[in-house]
Amino acid sequence: MALPTVPENITVHLGPPSAPAENVTIPFIHYIANVASSELYPTWPENALRANIIAQVSFALNRIYTEYYRSRGYDFDITNSTAYDQAFVNGRGIFENVRRLVGEIFTTYIRREGSVEPLFAQFCDGIEVTCNGLSQWGSVSLANDGFSPFEILRYYYGNNIVLMENTPVTGASAISAPPFPLSLGSFGNNVRTVQLRLNRISNNFPSIPKILLTDGIFSTDTDAAVRRFQEVFGLTPDGIVGNATWYAIQSLYISVKRLTDLSSEGISPEEVSQELPSVLREGDTGVEVYNLQYFINYLSNYYSTVPALRPDGVFGPLTKAAVEDVQRTFGLSVDGIVGPATWYRIYNAYLGIARTISPTYTEGETVPYGGVPLRLGSESEAVRTLQEYLNFVARYYPEIPSVTPTGYFGTQTQRAVLAFQRLEGLTQTGVAEAATWSALTALYDALYIGNRLRGGQYPGYEIGA
Repeated sequence: MALPTVPENITVHLGPPSAPAENVTIPFIHYIANVASSELYPTWPENALRANIIAQVSFALNRIYTEYYRSRGYDFDITNSTAYDQAFVNGRGIFENVRRLVGEIFTTYIRREGSVEPLFAQFCDGIEVTCNGLSQWGSVSLANDGFSPFEILRYYYGNNIVLMENTPVTGASAISAPPFPLSLGSFGNNVRTVQLRLNRISNNFPSIPKILLTDGIFSTDTDAAVRRFQEVFGLTPDGIVGNATWYAIQSLYISVKRLTDLSSEGISPEEVSQELPSVLREGDTGVEVYNLQYFINYLSNYYSTVPALRPDGVFGPLTKAAVEDVQRTFGLSVDGIVGPATWYRIYNAYLGIARTISPTYTEGETVPYGGVPLRLGSESEAVRTLQEYLNFVARYYPEIPSVTPTGYFGTQTQRAVLAFQRLEGLTQTGVAEAATWSALTALYDALYIGNRLRGGQYPGYEIGA
């Protein structure tokens, strides 16, 4: 989930949500001008008009930002039914002073301090209908008493509101669902969003297990939480977050957080921070680059058009050229940049091969990286194999603590992984991804073979005096 923006266009359903009615897509600025002309009197004091228009902008942006209707399977952003939303009369004329004011403030919305989502700025006329939000006729009285637009809004919505001005205008209503399904081994900000939402939902539905680390890594604990959510809410329990599961999670998250209510729990800035890279390109470095190189190098054994590539965690010219070869191989646009489509094809091609190999530990044998980062909270046979490798290496390196091979990745295993990463000069994350797995299995192989040489046989390394 990103920060709110103002869409260039909005799609309005001309009737109640479930009624068979026409949808119209119009510029957002025209929609607000229409709503203001339908709801308000142009003769009202300007400060009252401004306060009401800002409330109408906030209401509409809340519907769009939370994807309130789209997350429920509808193909529109808002309705013109005043039982659900705000008045909109398709094709009506617009008051000139309203048009001018909307042009000035259609990118201004209300939020609460500590929250990022546009406030669900409920309002009513204050005479025929009363509500907990803004009273339209009451705002006229306050304006006549000298209240500013902000003071009017604070009077009705509380002192902890903030006006967000000059909000960026984007090309279209935001569609939050990821372009490709999320599953075991996926990573990124969309995974982190799923983790944060499931953990919040689990407060209300405790049978959904907590995810220990909301780090954007789709490991086995995230898989377990997704599968349980799918079971509880009647979805196919496959652990894959496609559109149906994504929007089911979003819809319930909106509900438990009361995001379409004045008493909203709110979305904190930490929940929308984009902490993880969305693409990899030349000049990037780090664990994800190493993972990419590892996958490409492994695929080179099976695809003659994919070159071998030595993983080093640096996205240089050779890596860019290899990515371009992969893109040609899979019929993708050739740009040398690893966006969602390229990553998805590389990763799934790798998984198709790696998952034919059992992760079960067999003494003296090593298996390739399973494609799923293992970290605190993970539980699988691959974790047990990781623990066996760590225990074997720990016999020769006392700085690595031994672990109990239970198949669960707890703090004991995390300490052992961190110690191994320090030993090998790897980035100390406590996560066993491709770089750590590759280094660990290489050392395991060397130690295992060396330990079984005959007496007097050259061990493969120099022996000190």
